[in-house]
Amino acid sequence: MTDSRRTLLARHREALDLFTERVRAIRPDQWRRGTPCSEWTVRDLVNHLTVEQLWVPPLLDGASIEEIGDSLSGDRLGKRPAAAWAEAAEAAHAAFAARGALGRTVELSYGPTGAEAYCSQMTADAIVHSWDLSRAIGAEERPSKALTEFAVREFGPYAGDLSESGVFGEPVPAPPDADAWEDLLARLGRRPRA
Repeated sequence: MTDSRRTLLARHREALDLFTERVRAIRPDQWRRGTPCSEWTVRDLVNHLTVEQLWVPPLLDGASIEEIGDSLSGDRLGKRPAAAWAEAAEAAHAAFAARGALGRTVELSYGPTGAEAYCSQMTADAIVHSWDLSRAIGAEERPSKALTEFAVREFGPYAGDLSESGVFGEPVPAPPDADAWEDLLARLGRRPRA
């Protein structure tokens, strides 16, 4: 395995761990609370990330989107949402870390994609959604320097275009003294300062 792939897996693990830490901090009365993703509650956000992780093993095993179909749709959290998230995150990380996995090609909604690029996108997405969850539950919002730099590198070149995907909001003005992280959040439709 190359050093760049080891580093990618380390960032992926760190991003999942950050989200896990935030999920474990959710109080029972916070699951229905709104998030910066205007149409999602805290539970919806955690479910979204959980479902994303559930897609990883079958896609890396060569399944097509059509084969998976709607089998992963709906509420996948059940009565133990933190455990459902943790299990899905562990399975996704194990799938990416499997021998040769990052050298594969997966079929995504927009076409064939290298698994390394897929892992990078999933990592950056988990970082940004950790911020969303942090904001919703009142936890520390800023990720580590390594995760911040990773997300800025991954999303930076095309962040303003992601609103068309429906997952990220329309860009908003960044504060005049915004750093790279705050600028990225604003370009992803988030207001970095409350």
